[in-house]
Amino acid sequence: MGIAEEIIVFEEKLNELVRKYEQYFLGLEKREPIKLLEEVERTARKYVGTNIVNTMVKFKYNSLVARLQSYKQYWGRINRQIEEGRYSRDKFRMGMHQQAREGTSVSGGNGEIDGIFAQYLEARRTCNLDTDNINPEALKSTLEKQKEALQYKHNCNNIEFRVVIEDGKPKIKARPKT
Repeated sequence: MGIAEEIIVFEEKLNELVRKYEQYFLGLEKREPIKLLEEVERTARKYVGTNIVNTMVKFKYNSLVARLQSYKQYWGRINRQIEEGRYSRDKFRMGMHQQAREGTSVSGGNGEIDGIFAQYLEARRTCNLDTDNINPEALKSTLEKQKEALQYKHNCNNIEFRVVIEDGKPKIKARPKT
């Protein structure tokens, strides 16, 4: 196999490594993909001292090595944040688990709507968004109206509200609970 083909394989492995790390940070993978990282680093070091004549192949190799280094710095920073408890996805998830342990239900009664408001505020803080202009009474009345409309639409008695973060913004989702 020539240098050009090995660089194509190097690029494919790097893309796979990026996917594995994203899955790890999302919590889909239990362990950090260290073996794959070592394999990709070994491939990156393979042509360090070699004189690559073809400029296109040389540029591709150098850009892939630089990309790997950038990703390694990014992954290291996120791992440090996780270890220190400052990673925003983990902070939000820990808050949700803590509220679940404390017995806060989110199924749509007035007490539960107060819990939704607290979760929504925490999610906004997690996303570094302003929380000063949010009125609990306005949110409560909006959720009550939504609850009634959804109960009528889906012909059910219980509506479950939950707070989710999509595209870096917290949202309140509702669904019928049977």
